[in-house]
Amino acid sequence: MNLFRLFFGCALLVSSSSPRLRAQGAATPDTPRPLVLTEAIATPGVEGRFDHFSFDGKNQLFVAALGNNTVEVIDISARVRSHTITGIPNPQGVAYAPDAKKLFVASSKGKLRIYAGENYDLVKEIDFHGDVDNLRYDAATDRVYVGFGEDETGAIGIVDASTNERLPEQYKLGAHPESFQLETAGPNIYVNLPDLKQIAVINRKTGAIGRWPMRLEHNFPMALDETDHRLFVATHEPARLAVFDTNTGRTVAEFPCVQDADDVYYDAGRKRIYVPGGEGYISVFEQSDADNYQLLAKVPSTLGARTAGYFGKGHKGFDRFFLGVPPRADHGAEIWIYTVQD
Repeated sequence: MNLFRLFFGCALLVSSSSPRLRAQGAATPDTPRPLVLTEAIATPGVEGRFDHFSFDGKNQLFVAALGNNTVEVIDISARVRSHTITGIPNPQGVAYAPDAKKLFVASSKGKLRIYAGENYDLVKEIDFHGDVDNLRYDAATDRVYVGFGEDETGAIGIVDASTNERLPEQYKLGAHPESFQLETAGPNIYVNLPDLKQIAVINRKTGAIGRWPMRLEHNFPMALDETDHRLFVATHEPARLAVFDTNTGRTVAEFPCVQDADDVYYDAGRKRIYVPGGEGYISVFEQSDADNYQLLAKVPSTLGARTAGYFGKGHKGFDRFFLGVPPRADHGAEIWIYTVQD
């Protein structure tokens, strides 16, 4: 029996028999299991922690292996690592532009690297002269939005994915931007600014920037429910999931969640929020309506697994949640695959 199967079997056993986990909301025979751990893809030789994920919309998953200075390319159909892009110091955000067939990779050392999607050859480097972190691709304009800089240099910049050129337009924020989300039907960008204990709201049409003060601290990941005008933000101090009304900036709700979260995903079809955290589980919340939420389950993972990828159903209809698992003392790094259940 390999270690993955051993862990998976133990996870199910603990979930169904441990009183402590039952009290915390872990899945039992009587409670929902929204995510079921089904497979693991080995990434031998990868050291350190994983950072953010991206997806090409078809078959390739891109994972920033920050501690390894690589981006790992995962073939989802074959369940193997198909390629490794090397020579990227501290890769953080990754974004794939399907129309241009290019992969954009952010480095904390200050550069944005652009790779050809066919063979992952380096096409261009753009120096932002500061920590380049989260990336977001806007399909409507074929632009990549780039979070970069520190303190007074912190901003959101823009790169044209078709020409590989950095555009002169940028939004200065006065602090390093962490996770940010783009509206598709509206003009706004929502940006976490943990150093200022704020959420910035950028209007792309007017350039105006509003700011919502945060009572909670260390607001790093976020997700957006644009239809219901709700923003989901996970914080570290204390560990909470906070829900905001994007029309007003009003705090709608706050809930305890997993510690050390670095990603949040909103599942619009199922009305769920997935929060992976380094504490060793995934908090799954259910949205009954825009103002009402409940903890659905605490899905077991492992210590240090704080970043993930959820992109809805792939082109073959499969619905999977991908979790970056750093190397442990007894096992190498892996990408764990959870099947999403209704």
